[in-house]
Amino acid sequence: MCGIIGIFAKNYVNQALFDGLTVLQHRGQDAAGMATWDGTTLYLRKDNGLVRDVFHTRHMLNLKGNMGIGHVRYPTAGCSSSAEAQPFYVNSPYGITLTHNGNLTNGELLKDDLMIEDLRHLNTQSDSEVLLNILAHELHCEGKIRKQLRPVDIFRAISRLHKRCKGGYAAVAMINGVGIVSFRDPYGIRPLVYGERMTESGKEFIIASESVAIDALGFDLVRDIEPGEALFISTEGEMHTKQCAEAPQYSPCIFELVYLARPDSIIDNISVYKTRLRMGEALAKKILTQRPEHDIDVVIPIPDTGRTAAIPLAYDLGVKYREGFIKNRYIPRTFIMPGQSFRKKSVRQKLNAIDLEFRNKNVLLVDDSIVRGTTSKEIIQMAREAGARKVYFASAAPPVRYPNVYGIDMPTVDELVAHGKTEKQVAQAIGADWLIYQDLKDLIEAARAGNPKIQQFDTSCFTGDYVTGDISKDYLDHISSIRNDSAKQIRDIPEDSLTDLSSNNN
Repeated sequence: MCGIIGIFAKNYVNQALFDGLTVLQHRGQDAAGMATWDGTTLYLRKDNGLVRDVFHTRHMLNLKGNMGIGHVRYPTAGCSSSAEAQPFYVNSPYGITLTHNGNLTNGELLKDDLMIEDLRHLNTQSDSEVLLNILAHELHCEGKIRKQLRPVDIFRAISRLHKRCKGGYAAVAMINGVGIVSFRDPYGIRPLVYGERMTESGKEFIIASESVAIDALGFDLVRDIEPGEALFISTEGEMHTKQCAEAPQYSPCIFELVYLARPDSIIDNISVYKTRLRMGEALAKKILTQRPEHDIDVVIPIPDTGRTAAIPLAYDLGVKYREGFIKNRYIPRTFIMPGQSFRKKSVRQKLNAIDLEFRNKNVLLVDDSIVRGTTSKEIIQMAREAGARKVYFASAAPPVRYPNVYGIDMPTVDELVAHGKTEKQVAQAIGADWLIYQDLKDLIEAARAGNPKIQQFDTSCFTGDYVTGDISKDYLDHISSIRNDSAKQIRDIPEDSLTDLSSNNN
């Protein structure tokens, strides 16, 4: 899960990129970066940290130019080193920078091809650098000097890229002296939208992961970039689009609507907010079917993503809705934090219970989903400590039982609390008196109501069915071995510390 943005304007874009990345900060708090082009020179700044911490006045003054791209990151591949912050850059051909959201499922094979057959060197373990070098190689194969490179040449290169790259990916790249190109995988798994605005100096363009960035910057949302489609904006401000995949199949990730996206975003022409309202309504119907004589006194959401579904759920149940937890907004999302002990501690730092809303009541807590269960377990315990008589738990999403391989950090089944368990067993694991999950068909209907043209979603984290059709058990075992908590903790230890640990173990 990352946030990407690209802007072509008539004046400097550094402030607009900064503001857009700030709006997309929820998609990644690990690192941020920005690259701009002023017609002769490329300017680049990236580092670990939040947007506000990475870019200071001295950096902004140096990010000159009317064309640029930006990125906020949390790592699903590679490591959390600042060397893997984006944008990535290659000098040949032309000079290309790229930002990427997603995950290449054949990244390891592509690395071998790049180094052995394409004679390209990779500096990191990031699949985003792999994607950049694939794009660079395919553009080089066009054999054109910068002044001769046309949109048709770029689209031909991306067509070949689609044939080589597997998985879920959305990317925005900047070609020095040529323009900005963005593209989306043939399944449209990861989101990408674009907008326009007319100024006194002419038309300006924006591409972003979510429409909220387009709204915040005063652009008008035009539409989503289609699965397999590429969009190119030249340095002269001319826009071109082309379908570059042979057999595109719309299958967007439904977990974007459940959790990742901001509620005020429109993704794949679907309102995230209205989808979550419908999720709450469907969940209320299920509760009334299973427990028509329920004894729920109050519905309390887990802020923030549980709130939208909890409001219609409480209304349809005919019980009170109350805010029972106050959130510290300076603690990052916990399900993407490394280490169970760290997540457990951060929950207590992030949320504080209002005792009056829990004391002597049967409480139904509502969250968007349950992934590892660490957060849910701690919150349920907090509710009991605040005086709740009984604590019920409702998940607005179905059980997350399988890894996500397309860019969301749910890598290992051993860390998913629902894998191989019944609802009753999960309830016991998280300490709830009763647990209810959303039905998958109801979740799909809640999403499709916003855009009936979408015939299927990627629901692999619920079903284990991967839309790209290329995911083997060996691949799942591989990503489990490199992405579980133990591997992450070892990988992110500085080299000198690893030497010390090795010495201490002898």
